[in-house]
Amino acid sequence: MITALGLATVWVLDQDSALEFFTGKLGLEVRDDRTLGEGGMRWVTVGTKDQPDLKIALMVPGPPSMDPASAEQFRALLAKGVLGAGAFTADDCQATYEELSAKGVTFVQRPERRPYGIEAIFRDDSGNWFSLTERFETLDESASWAGCD
Repeated sequence: MITALGLATVWVLDQDSALEFFTGKLGLEVRDDRTLGEGGMRWVTVGTKDQPDLKIALMVPGPPSMDPASAEQFRALLAKGVLGAGAFTADDCQATYEELSAKGVTFVQRPERRPYGIEAIFRDDSGNWFSLTERFETLDESASWAGCD
């Protein structure tokens, strides 16, 4: 029986830059930063302080998980900014939006009221987009679904 999600992968163009973005701008904590085996791949994970059982692996497309041609195609999709990588939650979307904007995080959507909560959309330094959502306990059917599709 599955009991939890413990690891999620976010594909990035550069691990050093991504590590700085996720820790310096988003405020996540470093969980792992090591090379696996002599000359092996770099294993970098981060996470939120309030969710210690979930790690986000910051992985560069390439071997051993991808052949070189697939990795190049994936890097092109990252750079194009068409990949959504997930959703972060916040107690106050507007305040978090202002805090992250001041740190240089690029938002492609300002906080907007949706039926499920208040949501803003930002991009990381590799082009991935993320939702930043202050979730409502119940759906607000009076809020517009426009822009949610």
